Amino acid sequence: MKLVTFNILHGRTVGAGVDLDRFADTVAGLDPDILALQEVDSVQERSGLADLTALAAEAMGARSHRFVAAIAGTPGATWMAATGEEQPGTAAYGVALLSRYPASNWQVVRLPRIPFHFPMYLRAPGRVQVIHEEPRAAVIGHFDTPLGDLTVVNTHLSFVPGWNRYQLRRLLRDVRGLPWPRVVTGDLNMSPAAARRHSGLRPLASAATFPADTPTQQLDHVLTDDPGLQARACRTPAVAISDHRPLVVELHRN
Repeated sequence: MKLVTFNILHGRTVGAGVDLDRFADTVAGLDPDILALQEVDSVQERSGLADLTALAAEAMGARSHRFVAAIAGTPGATWMAATGEEQPGTAAYGVALLSRYPASNWQVVRLPRIPFHFPMYLRAPGRVQVIHEEPRAAVIGHFDTPLGDLTVVNTHLSFVPGWNRYQLRRLLRDVRGLPWPRVVTGDLNMSPAAARRHSGLRPLASAATFPADTPTQQLDHVLTDDPGLQARACRTPAVAISDHRPLVVELHRN
């Protein structure tokens, strides 16, 4: 079974815009059985007002999929924290989880957010900026897979050091009440050592995913609490979109 986690940069190619055919071709080429996406647009002008989750679902042949908005509105412009009560057709941005296997249940977790603006030095663009931290969310699906029932959690955590660790601990507090076994995946914005230490879970993949041109950091992770779940192989192929590489993990059971 192939699981892929991928921060898609709203489908954009670095140095260019969003080409929806290129996005769909990229998803189809990855050929995932379960696909966890972060930085996903819905009804945004910059991505052609498209539903990127629906496009990805068609490209991979997903039987079940769910988009969860973290933001209602437009990132970098006018937005507010999404509540799940937004009207259909509202511009949104968040995370998505897609599967070729049927889902018996879906859940959403909204993560704690830094409630004030604060200054922070950013390596790019190399200066201190005032940060208005975006809301963060997780989408959780329970799937009937060839490896057995599996709870899969997809999230995109804060880039603020320390706060992302707090969000991860809070998320795991909720996840522990869900059916076992569990896989937690997504762009955690932290190192493998930090992800393992603050989740208490076992990593299934070790490979640099960022930046896409010459990866030097692993920000994207696949973690589990299932001792029988193993990775036969993992890879981070160069693809035509995003500033991250997808993390592709071939799973099997001992």
